[in-house]
Amino acid sequence: MKLGIVGLPNVGKSTLFNGLTGGGAESANYPFCTIEPNVGIVPVPDGRLDVLAEMYKPEKYTPAVVEFVDIAGLVKGASEGEGLGNKFLSHIRECDALLHVVRCFEDSNIIHVSGSVDPVRDADIINTELILADLETVSRRIERTEKAARSDKKLLSELETLKSIEACLNDGKPARALGLGEEMPQDLNLLSAKPVIYVANVDETGAAGEPTDNVHYSRLKKMADEEKSGIISVSCGIEAEIAELPDDEKAMFLEEMGISEPGLYRLIRESYSLLGLISFLTAGPKEVRAWTIRKGTKAPGAAGKIHSDFERGFIRAEIVSYDDLVRCGSMNAAKEAGLVRSEGKDYVMQDGDVTLFRFNV
Repeated sequence: MKLGIVGLPNVGKSTLFNGLTGGGAESANYPFCTIEPNVGIVPVPDGRLDVLAEMYKPEKYTPAVVEFVDIAGLVKGASEGEGLGNKFLSHIRECDALLHVVRCFEDSNIIHVSGSVDPVRDADIINTELILADLETVSRRIERTEKAARSDKKLLSELETLKSIEACLNDGKPARALGLGEEMPQDLNLLSAKPVIYVANVDETGAAGEPTDNVHYSRLKKMADEEKSGIISVSCGIEAEIAELPDDEKAMFLEEMGISEPGLYRLIRESYSLLGLISFLTAGPKEVRAWTIRKGTKAPGAAGKIHSDFERGFIRAEIVSYDDLVRCGSMNAAKEAGLVRSEGKDYVMQDGDVTLFRFNV
């Protein structure tokens, strides 16, 4: 999962990035400038792996990972190349989803690029640039499809879809607002069709939970709900502080702040939900590992995440739910209790399935 962090300059993007990728995360940082983004790889927090590691004492412990890309601040006119906009837009195109950081706090000591705090205006500036870039893409595609449809009537339905996207964009709405799902032509790779989580950067008084008394947050939430996007409130400054603390001091700091868990955990869970992702698990003395798949993936497809041979020679999957395995205390006990199932090619994987794939190549 590759998440691009976007927003206006000086709204807290890099502070959030530092909070997300600090504290022991494997991070590959490029010199931050107006061209190259910072990239950080972060393990997905999953307490189930800790429990399985206690059971199996494995040689390796491998969580799922998320890649965060800190994309330099977009500015008005980016769709026309302003501020090296085309380069930034190409970075966005490579991401699975976007974390759109929007400032939702007042502080006279921190200068706002537009002179005042207005989250809806700020979000609109970024969204407009993505929409304008998409309009150019869709218009070119419509022109080609109209010509091709004269001889191939099968393209008429695609043309109708393209024109509905164009109308949505012309109304100033992102393509995701149409809710087309799989009907969206994937090869278009529209910027405004990418799933978005608005990250409301609040002050420390709103770090413990949803700041319903924050008028800036409330306005941004209304906007997010209308366009079918996610939203989460995070104090980017607090997250950066947490990341810099030694592990033994983090819990104490969180308790003092009245925060149940780092915002990173909530952000990753929200991202998984937004993208329709789940994790299945493999466990044994050699390795305990989480694997990320999309909801609805069948057993052979999940096997292919481990190795293409597993999918090609798939015979069956031996599966026990994480809860049943932990309750029984071992795989053998789970088998004796009749809780280990043998599933075939049509089985749809569930979150927390502890799985052993049988295959023959």
